[in-house]
Amino acid sequence: MEISSISVSSRGLVSRHSSERLLLSTRYPIISNFRFVSFSATKSFGRPSSRPTGLLFQKEHHARPVCCQRSDAAPVLEARSMDAIYDILAERLLPKAAAAAQSSNSKHIVCLAGPPGAGKSTVALEVLKRVNKLWSETERSHSIDPPEVAVVLPMDGFHLYRHQLDAMEDPEEAHARRGAPWTFAPDLLLECLRTLRSQGSVYVPSFDHGVGDPVENDIFVSVQHKVVIVEGNYLLLDEGVWKEISQVFDEKWFIDVDIETSMQRVFGRHIATGKPPNVAKLRIDYNDRPNAELIIKSKKHADLIIKSVNI
Repeated sequence: MEISSISVSSRGLVSRHSSERLLLSTRYPIISNFRFVSFSATKSFGRPSSRPTGLLFQKEHHARPVCCQRSDAAPVLEARSMDAIYDILAERLLPKAAAAAQSSNSKHIVCLAGPPGAGKSTVALEVLKRVNKLWSETERSHSIDPPEVAVVLPMDGFHLYRHQLDAMEDPEEAHARRGAPWTFAPDLLLECLRTLRSQGSVYVPSFDHGVGDPVENDIFVSVQHKVVIVEGNYLLLDEGVWKEISQVFDEKWFIDVDIETSMQRVFGRHIATGKPPNVAKLRIDYNDRPNAELIIKSKKHADLIIKSVNI
C-alpha cells in the first residue's frame, strides 16, 4: 500500500515518502506490506514536518513524529524505553504472521543482528512473547488454545565444537578467539534456513554455555511458527557464506549500541561467570572488541536500526 497523501486516523499519522512503506497499526488489525520510519518517543506529539519525508505516530507510546533519514539510510526506531520498542516491534510483526498463516509452509524470517552486549537475546525473547500474546488474543475466537506463532532461532547453536577448535592449526588461538566469525559453522546455519524455507519446519541446535558446546536438534521450528527471529552477531556480514545467509531474511534488524556500553555489559558477563577482572579485560581487548567493531560495520546492510536504551 503506497502512501500518496497525508492522512490522519485514530491509529496514526503519516505523510508521503517515495521510498518507504509505513506501518500504521498500533494494535493488531491485519495490515501487510508496511515498514517503519524513524521516530522518537516523547511525552507529547507535535505537528508533522512539511518536508516530503516518512513519519510514524504511535498513539499508544506517545511518539512524536520526526523526519526520516535520507532514503539511502535505514529507518531508525527510537523510544524512551526498551519496553516501548518491544511493543512496537511485536505490532510490526503481527501482520506478517497473519500473511504467512495463509500458507502452510510460509515463514516470515527476521534477522536480528548486533554486537556482543547489544541485548539481542533479550530483544528477541521480549518481542517473541508479545507477538505470541497478541496472536493468542486475536485468534482466541477461532481456537481455545491458539498455537504459538513466533519462535527464536539463536545463532549460538552454530558455534564450532571444542573438539573442532582443538583440531585447528593453532588450538590455543582458536579457543582464545572463540566467538569470531571463523569459529562458527555458517554453512550449517544456511542449510537450516533453506530447509525452513522449503519444508516449513526444521530442527536446529542450541548452545549449552555450561558445557561450552552446541546441543543438536534442541530447538524445533514447526510449520505453525510463522515468524522466526534469527538472532546473532554476524548475520549481516557481506562475505562468504554469511552473505548468502543475509539474503534469506525477509527483513533485517540491527541493534545499535555504543561500543563502550556494549563492552561494559560484556565485561559484566565475564565477571559474572567467574573471570578475574584482568582476564575479562584481556578477553575484551583481544576478542570481544575486534568482533564488535567488525559487526558494527555490517549495520549498513540492515533494513531497520533499533536504538538500544538502558531503560
